[in-house]
Amino acid sequence: MTAPLYFRARAPLRLSFCGGGTDVSPYPEEHGGMVLSATIDQYAYASLRPRRGARWNLASLDYDMVAKYDHPRRMKFDGNLDLIKAVIHSFAPPGGADLWVHSDAPPGSGLGSSSTLVVALIGVLSEWQRKPLSGYEAAELAYRIERIDLGLAGGRQDQYAAAFGGFNFIEFQGATTVVNPLRIRPDVLRELEYRMLLCYMGQTRQSAHIIERQTSAYREGKAPVVDALHRLKAETLEMKKALLTGDVDAMGELLHQAWEAKKRLEAGISNAHVDQLYALARKEGAIGGKMPGAGGGGYFLLLTRFDRKHRVAAALEKRGAQVVPFQFEPQGLLAWSAKVP
Repeated sequence: MTAPLYFRARAPLRLSFCGGGTDVSPYPEEHGGMVLSATIDQYAYASLRPRRGARWNLASLDYDMVAKYDHPRRMKFDGNLDLIKAVIHSFAPPGGADLWVHSDAPPGSGLGSSSTLVVALIGVLSEWQRKPLSGYEAAELAYRIERIDLGLAGGRQDQYAAAFGGFNFIEFQGATTVVNPLRIRPDVLRELEYRMLLCYMGQTRQSAHIIERQTSAYREGKAPVVDALHRLKAETLEMKKALLTGDVDAMGELLHQAWEAKKRLEAGISNAHVDQLYALARKEGAIGGKMPGAGGGGYFLLLTRFDRKHRVAAALEKRGAQVVPFQFEPQGLLAWSAKVP
């Protein structure tokens, strides 16, 4: 008996160091946005096994959710696995399949997991249908599916980070996005990994709601929000310079400044619990840090003094935070096939 052929794809989650918010319309159309980010060895995965006929079986392994449809036309957007359905609709596949997805981080964690999952789904469907896509094509398709087809609030950075991978300075000017890969010295990468802490605060949030309120405030011309976005752009350029010159301490200070600016975008970005943990981390030896996503919960990234990292970690874990080891991932979306007994 011939072993069935599976198609698989994975895309890396990202850490956004600075600039998040400037990639959300209408700010990039009016002022231009920029984000500095890097992908890490945490991933979203998709696996597909073709079937005879038009039947589709969808499964989220993270949520233990399954949905079955006798034809793609039966897939309605009802809040149940809508991201998966939207990607399938965009490809209009000629046949059916079994499709599984899972992620190393939950939605709402601040690591771009939802957009990364969409990119992985695009990768597995394009691999199955032998329709290779460039990084730009995969990222733009993911953006269209999330922001236009499903109407989910958000920006453009997560899709591009997942598709390209590595350290990138990403520029947004209207509908045009340019990914500038950064050549970071190996010793600087090792120093960052040595001195950074990624901590899970134990609570996730709906980033779309925070972004909707932030965007509404910007459209209304509220000065604190507009000024904070302008400041984040300036700090992104400063942080890129610190990264390229290997000034790790300066990057820590800029992470702190970026977090202070980000909190001015919307009241729900931080809360008393997060503020207390961050103050504790700074007291124990963190130079700076920020939430790498829209805010409101999930993960917190810290850059510490090398001789105090263990103390920062111990203090946060004592308060219930979970330290998550990571390394930087230089590659973006990958897809392959395998015969599995």
